[in-house]
Amino acid sequence: MKKYLLAALCVAAVPAPAFAQDVGPVSISGTAALVTDYRYRGVSQSDEAMAVQAGVTLTHDASGIYVGTWGSSLAGWGTFGGANMELDLFAGVAIPLGAATLDVGATWYMYPSGADTTDFIEPYVKLSGDIGPATALVGVAYAPKQEALGNWSATPQSVEGASGDNLYLWGDLAVAVPQTPLTLKAHLGYSDGNPGLGPNGTSIAPTGDYFDWSLGVDLALGPVTLGVAYVDTSIGNADRQYLLPNFGHGEDGSNIAATKLVGSISLAF
Repeated sequence: MKKYLLAALCVAAVPAPAFAQDVGPVSISGTAALVTDYRYRGVSQSDEAMAVQAGVTLTHDASGIYVGTWGSSLAGWGTFGGANMELDLFAGVAIPLGAATLDVGATWYMYPSGADTTDFIEPYVKLSGDIGPATALVGVAYAPKQEALGNWSATPQSVEGASGDNLYLWGDLAVAVPQTPLTLKAHLGYSDGNPGLGPNGTSIAPTGDYFDWSLGVDLALGPVTLGVAYVDTSIGNADRQYLLPNFGHGEDGSNIAATKLVGSISLAF
């Protein structure tokens, strides 16, 4: 499955010359980043250590159709069956709606060298636009029933090979500080899925349902952006007891969904 998806992405991203002349120009954009902790929906995927991340997107300018890939190094809770890397493939279309933009697509989450049962697909819908001086985005991501999202943990309710689904709702807000290179950012998300541990001791909604949020600021220095963000979740120590020792920092077992100040340096091209 992984080979087929990679092949399909390559075919879509590199059209024949004659076809490229017919459909018009295609834009290429990308990012590379170093973060002090990779937090996915508030939960550390790098065992609270640094992570290297990069991505590239190809967009057909006339239609808004895009394809791309994004990857990050992993550790601890986020290894998903032995993988030390997350590789996401995504595709969708951005549709202008007056002053707003509707973005409809899907992401395939892959963990190379990990177990196939931890890969899953998640369609999404996002609506973004400007509200006065702020840029706002609201999104809904729903992953249909798949083994990667099932509850395989050692509880009476779990069954090996079980499938589950997951719903994620979120909103983002960004405000540029006038006459400065600073941008203030805020995020709020809500996860609703199967509680417990998945097929390789992980889960994207480890306690079933929880909130995640962050407040941060970015400093733009040309193509380079320096960022810092306060990240937290509603997952407390009592909520995660039945997930231990999986759901904990490798060195001291501390809560990998607790409050954390995360720094980043990124390059856009």
